[in-house]
Amino acid sequence: MIVTASLAVKKATASIPLVMVAVGDPVGTGLVASIARPGGNATGLTSIAPELEGKRLELIKEMVPTVSRLAVFWNPANAYQIADDNEVQAAAAVLRIPLLPLAVRAAEDLDGAFAAILAERADAVLVLADRVFLHNRERIVGFLVRNRLPAMNAYRELVEAGGLMSFGPSYAVMHRQAATYVAKILRGAKPEDLPVEQPVKFEFVVNLKSAAALGITVPPAIMLRADEVIE
Repeated sequence: MIVTASLAVKKATASIPLVMVAVGDPVGTGLVASIARPGGNATGLTSIAPELEGKRLELIKEMVPTVSRLAVFWNPANAYQIADDNEVQAAAAVLRIPLLPLAVRAAEDLDGAFAAILAERADAVLVLADRVFLHNRERIVGFLVRNRLPAMNAYRELVEAGGLMSFGPSYAVMHRQAATYVAKILRGAKPEDLPVEQPVKFEFVVNLKSAAALGITVPPAIMLRADEVIE
């Protein structure tokens, strides 16, 4: 987990500069004092963006207007996802989408989550951003495909593996942007004075082959907004 690794480095040294990349909640987890004035020896880029989960739910509703219960894969061991889950619940209340929260802390919890989806008859899935889900994407997508479940994913890798769609920050852009922080620090800037950067580039990826297998006709508005279409 990126947050865990960053916290371990910060705990190990208070003097060596730390440039973090795609950390979920650097303030809430204690990595920095604030986004604008980090303080200490850490700065870099966060994957937090205002209303990100609301946007994901809006896209689910637009792609699958008939969704009657949305299963949500989240990891309560991930400090950022506590706030993330609250945002999902708030957005779902506005859109009137009943939720089935599925707490998955490790790969061993996946079978229980799969069973709950089938037992509770969830008809769509939201997979939040956590390394447990990224590292087990083949297993998760395999379940989704076998059971003909449309899913919105935080990571594009799940769409590349056969999932329906993803929306989130461009991690490639964030990793490249991290190099500018390193360059500034090498030129004498102090991490405490470099504001933490929030995502500026987002990617919406749609897998048309998966949509066809699910019997979903992708709305023209979705096609126009997609940054990438996998055929």
